[in-house]
Amino acid sequence: MNLVDISGLTVTFSQYEGQVQAVRGVNLHVAEGESVGIVGESGSGKSVTCMAVMRLLREPQARIAADRLELAGTDVLAADRRTLASLRGRAAAMIFQDPMTAFDPVFTIGHQIIETIRAHRRVSKPEARAEAADLLRRVEIKNAETVLGYYPHQLSGGMLQRAMIAMALSCRPKILFADEPTTALDVTIQAQILQLIKELQAEFGMGLVMVTHDLGVVAETVDRVVVMYGGKIMEQGPVEAIFDDPKHPYTRALLASMPGQIGGRRRLTEIKGASPNPANPPSGCPFHPRCSLADAGCARAMPAFDVLTPGREAACWRLQ
Repeated sequence: MNLVDISGLTVTFSQYEGQVQAVRGVNLHVAEGESVGIVGESGSGKSVTCMAVMRLLREPQARIAADRLELAGTDVLAADRRTLASLRGRAAAMIFQDPMTAFDPVFTIGHQIIETIRAHRRVSKPEARAEAADLLRRVEIKNAETVLGYYPHQLSGGMLQRAMIAMALSCRPKILFADEPTTALDVTIQAQILQLIKELQAEFGMGLVMVTHDLGVVAETVDRVVVMYGGKIMEQGPVEAIFDDPKHPYTRALLASMPGQIGGRRRLTEIKGASPNPANPPSGCPFHPRCSLADAGCARAMPAFDVLTPGREAACWRLQ
């Protein structure tokens, strides 16, 4: 069973300047227990895609449309508020980019975790408190009982991120969306958080969607990679295949821009140009204005996906 089943997803934001097309025709499927990484530059539509699945975007400013948009077998677009509230936490949970703004500053950490548990399960307040403390210990927060009484501003960035993971896991979701979970953390804490997520995924048997622009994080964490650019998917496949033999010019450019790929002193490779303007996206393949292989055909139409091997596909006119 696919925990996430998306076909033809589009997300458009209404702004004073006009319509902003953040996501344009995305197809994405995540199976039970699978770990998927969504990578790409800022503004490529990674976070918006995940938030659309959980209907967390403010409507009607954000207009979500899809041929299919299902979460754990439920049609998200047709779901009412009560159904969506039940899905969030029980079926899917999210670790947000900035835990300081994701937590409510006027309530303690314990209050917010306990409230989440009791909203989805019939347990008493003492039982929920005991479970909240156990979750904090699971994410390696010492003095868990004391930390339950802390407010968000009293915790460091790393501890807040751990507390957010604990709250996301409090309802034992079937799939976890991790949106840049290591942003603004130092390298040592980043490694600890990634290892913790992997261990908890294995322990709870969850699906995982990791959203990041850090290809190093993807290489260590997921089984399958989805490469997005300009609101569209450019390439997807097993993580080893993507890193060893990238097919799409954008994927190759992303990997080439990572520092430390080749030993010795050399100039860091860059992707020339700028990301497309979502309010006025280019015609055809969105990467063609920056692609060294592009020709006139690339500007005329977006290519269909070519299935290279089972589970491996790319959308490019110049794959050969």
